[in-house]
Amino acid sequence: MTDYDKTHSDEISSAFRLTVRPDNVAVITMSVPGEKVNTLKAEFVAQFESILREARQISGLRGMVIISGKPGNFIAGADINMIASCQDAAQAQALSAAGQQLFNLIENYPLPIIAAIHGSCLGGGLELAMACHSRIVTDSDKTRLGLPEVQLGLLPGSGGTQRLPGLTGLITALDMMLTGRQLRAKQAFKLRLADDIVPEDILLETAVARALSAHPARRAPQSLWQKIQRMKGVRHIILRITRKKTQRLTHGHYPAAEEIIDVVQCGLDKGRQAGFKAESAAFGKLAVTAESGALRHIFFASSALKKDGAGDAKPAELHHVAVLGGGLMGSGIAAVTRQRAGLPVRIKDISQDGVSKALAFFWQYLSKQVKQRRLSSRERTQLMGGMTGTTDYRGFHRIDFITEAVFESLALKQQMVAEVQSVTPAETIFATNTSSLPVRDIAANALRPEKIIGLHYFSPVEKMPLAEIIPHAGTDAVTLATTLQLARRQGKTAIVVSDKAGFYVNRILAPYITEALRCLIEGEPVEKIDNALTDFGFPLGPVALLDEVGIDVGTKIMPVLEAEFGDRFALPAQLQAIFQDNRLGKKNRRGFYDYSPLPLWRRFGRKVPRKADTQIYHLLGSAAQGELTAQAISERCVMMMLNEAVRVLDEQIIRSPADGDIGAVFGIGFPPFLGGPFYYMDTLSPQVVADKLTALAALYGERFTPCEALMRRAENNLRFFW
Repeated sequence: MTDYDKTHSDEISSAFRLTVRPDNVAVITMSVPGEKVNTLKAEFVAQFESILREARQISGLRGMVIISGKPGNFIAGADINMIASCQDAAQAQALSAAGQQLFNLIENYPLPIIAAIHGSCLGGGLELAMACHSRIVTDSDKTRLGLPEVQLGLLPGSGGTQRLPGLTGLITALDMMLTGRQLRAKQAFKLRLADDIVPEDILLETAVARALSAHPARRAPQSLWQKIQRMKGVRHIILRITRKKTQRLTHGHYPAAEEIIDVVQCGLDKGRQAGFKAESAAFGKLAVTAESGALRHIFFASSALKKDGAGDAKPAELHHVAVLGGGLMGSGIAAVTRQRAGLPVRIKDISQDGVSKALAFFWQYLSKQVKQRRLSSRERTQLMGGMTGTTDYRGFHRIDFITEAVFESLALKQQMVAEVQSVTPAETIFATNTSSLPVRDIAANALRPEKIIGLHYFSPVEKMPLAEIIPHAGTDAVTLATTLQLARRQGKTAIVVSDKAGFYVNRILAPYITEALRCLIEGEPVEKIDNALTDFGFPLGPVALLDEVGIDVGTKIMPVLEAEFGDRFALPAQLQAIFQDNRLGKKNRRGFYDYSPLPLWRRFGRKVPRKADTQIYHLLGSAAQGELTAQAISERCVMMMLNEAVRVLDEQIIRSPADGDIGAVFGIGFPPFLGGPFYYMDTLSPQVVADKLTALAALYGERFTPCEALMRRAENNLRFFW
């Protein structure tokens, strides 16, 4: 293979290299200089068009292959900074139209163009690949195809809304665009998004052979069901059902979802050109919405966290990890450590039954992935082989890192520290999954307190993306760096917080839930409270959340917080009747909601929302008449959370407002379209937040009094981000 016209290549951009093989197939290699992954930038449109024009001048050229020069990455999508820099809708619309023009040029190019895909092929990267005449993907687990723009409050803006339904069928295309779901190679091939799957080492040669074949653009025929979806009557039914489901799930908070459906329908009903025009107009409109700004804020903040380290300290190498406690939390920690971090795990429990349940949990967790074809049976067996169990400390002399997930008792956790530090090497790190106990107290009597740190996961561990890392004053830098690295290997977004009661997430969650319970005691129905907060944007209402996590677990931290911070964390006395009635929530089917079996006629064919257990109102002495509006309920609960978040920042429990936003969104489901508590307060302005709290304090008591740090910001018009 030899370079073609090196002078020209240098002039247009070092991101693209055009070479011509002896078989007269040109290879366009994309490698954006100075970046780990390829992202599409506005200036690349003219550069790529120039390459395509130049290629047409090469005598005897038979086809082209587009491939990445980055390991493990094809194209990760568009450069988000490019979108964020748009000053108005027209500028964003022009970006979209330029991308459409380029990809139309690729689609209509007189020579076959093949996309050779290894690694992530997302957003604009997939839109480029769909414009090519064929797509070859590698069988690597790194290879993922998707259109995640909706997660940034956008829609695919370079023709993706128009091309994807024609490849995968309407139902799959809508699902991918409305959820941001990514396909693995086998799924992409099955759904006709990819034309062949090959090992990485023959990717280029397979793509070249495809370019040289007699029919490089011939795809596998669509299934009968995919063809049926294109029929006018059927597709209108699909779109109508999808629209209703989307409205029910988003509560109107994510305008990009509605726009995706509208633009897809426009293309199907009025033709592709009308669809392209509608797509670019919608892209421009969405790029300047408040929702997209908030979601991009979350994206930038979480990306920054992934790069944030622990100073100059180098993480220790980990080879063997242990988990103390085989309950649901310990089982989840063990599962993500074994599968995602790829480390052998030894589970210790006080009973063989506990060990067996933890191993069974991991088997079921993997088996679900096998059933979904995300994992092979052989891979499941290999992963299970790296998970062992014990009821004593045999094998702990090899353990590098221990996470305890035992009962929330200071004496028990201190006992665990003493036992494991007597049988493990001096370098072994002990991470406690405490949700309320100060880490410094757990480390108080330790032989090596510098090796003790807090690592707080959220339940269920295998699903919740956040982890709080809590070093105490004596934790050394290597321990912090190693714990941070392990959490990221487990797939967690990790924030470092200070060692103070409640840390961050539970500290701001507690007043939010307590205020919801006060509304309940004052006479507001359970469902009304929860619906008010889900309408606000939370995935689950506060009362339902207590039932899910366990009323005993969810309220256990309250006395700790009350002792540390005062009456604003005090639970209403009437709740004692709930505790005395042995109501633990969903786990013992006795909570705020009624968990008795529903009659078959109520269950058949649809998901029926549960009703509150009316005995709750008798226990609390509440009439459940409901005098407050939904807005009044949500405002009371949310304002308590915001006020506490400002206190936490002022006390330097969190390192930055961005960390606070990530912790709230990823840890408790604070509405992402609002950008997190601090971004939301900037949107309202600190003065507005302070005024709302002052008004609530006049109505409901001094617990709503705006904190001093918030008042300082309000008086000086100081925002958190801008």
